[in-house]
Amino acid sequence: MNITFYGATGTVTGSKYLLETNNTKLLVDCGLFQGYKNLRQRNWKPLPFDIKTIDAVLLTHAHLDHSGMIPLLYKEGYRGPIYSTYATYELCKLLLPDSGHLQEEEAKFRNKHGLSKHEVAEPLYDLKTAQESLSLFKPVAFDQELSINGSIFTFRSAGHILGAATIRVESANKSIVFTGDVGRPNDLVMYPPKPIASSDYLVIESTYGNRLHDTHDPEQVLEDIIKQTISKGGSILIPSFAVGRSQSIMFVLSQLIQAKRIPALPIFLDSPMAINASDIYCDFSIEHRLKSNQCRQMCDHVKYTRSVDESKALANINYPHIIISASGMATGGRVLHHLKRMVTDHRNSIVFAGYQAGGTRGQKLLQGSSAIRIFGQDFDVKASIHKLPGFSAHADYSEMVSWLRETQDFHPKKVFVVHGEPDAADEFRIHLQDEFNWDVSVPDYKERVNLV
Repeated sequence: MNITFYGATGTVTGSKYLLETNNTKLLVDCGLFQGYKNLRQRNWKPLPFDIKTIDAVLLTHAHLDHSGMIPLLYKEGYRGPIYSTYATYELCKLLLPDSGHLQEEEAKFRNKHGLSKHEVAEPLYDLKTAQESLSLFKPVAFDQELSINGSIFTFRSAGHILGAATIRVESANKSIVFTGDVGRPNDLVMYPPKPIASSDYLVIESTYGNRLHDTHDPEQVLEDIIKQTISKGGSILIPSFAVGRSQSIMFVLSQLIQAKRIPALPIFLDSPMAINASDIYCDFSIEHRLKSNQCRQMCDHVKYTRSVDESKALANINYPHIIISASGMATGGRVLHHLKRMVTDHRNSIVFAGYQAGGTRGQKLLQGSSAIRIFGQDFDVKASIHKLPGFSAHADYSEMVSWLRETQDFHPKKVFVVHGEPDAADEFRIHLQDEFNWDVSVPDYKERVNLV
């Protein structure tokens, strides 16, 4: 058994691991690189493996940093199966076509305004390709054992977002677990991650490998931000991931309104994908904490803006309101049009709810940038910039350690720390060594390891 790390090394994006056994080649996750330009450029380079030899893709969850390269895989000729949970498949039916559409739109925008460094800007893949790639999905149930050429794999609930799973692969008496992204024990919406089964090897995320989550009450912080902003006559923009984060924010806002802690000001969910994802959360209510009536109440307090014209019309509102719009790190999508308009007004607040990868606009704003570049133009930052605690869908290092302790008699031969910025990954390596006395390493990009 061998593993090669083709992504999520030294970064939280581009998750991609090639697992080779005696009889199979499995690609675990196939995510987009995001953030720093040198990372994003990897998306445009030839795929670093031979897709003709891959027997199957195993997908931990739907977020684009784990799934967003699947349409490119299809574009390059891959026609094998893609295994995921049912909820992940339903979410990918939203996320992947939306990604193709956004890339088409960005290419058109750059060509129209002469912003491309190339003669003609082209999308990485288009809407049609993304839609066609969905035909390869073969959804499976949690805890169901499947076999490919003698390799047995199982998906187990990881919390994080709807459908997210850890994946255990066993072949020729060797086993390995890929954690994907691990949720929190007290998440506002999702149930805690289930303990993993014991294995010989472990590939584990480290997004918050060097940090503990803020213990401030997120409802109180959000209430304070909203009251302070509307007292100035301003409005609130919340860049948010369409899947998971938007639903958590909608739930908290509905709770604050019902308790009369904030005025019932207009709330707009300006993301067709987040709107549809909210419906999916209601369809899969057995997988999360919210009851059916809470899902309905969550949506009742929000106005949906599905069309482009409805989104543009938000710019004409001259009274306090809240806009929730994708993407969560302000890397693309409708949120950019709201951001360039709202960030220059001192009365407004921009509120980030969750991790911001290095090189993203979200990270730059939280670090205090005085100007932010959007569509090739710099905009002065005059709005108040806030970080909202308690909305991260990732466990911090203490929560990760506690979660690992739930697996009885777990003594892996080797642990690989991935999906973290360099400092976070290395400090998490030290935490794991100190807590468990395990053999832990942080792999390099394209590093290949023989799992003896």
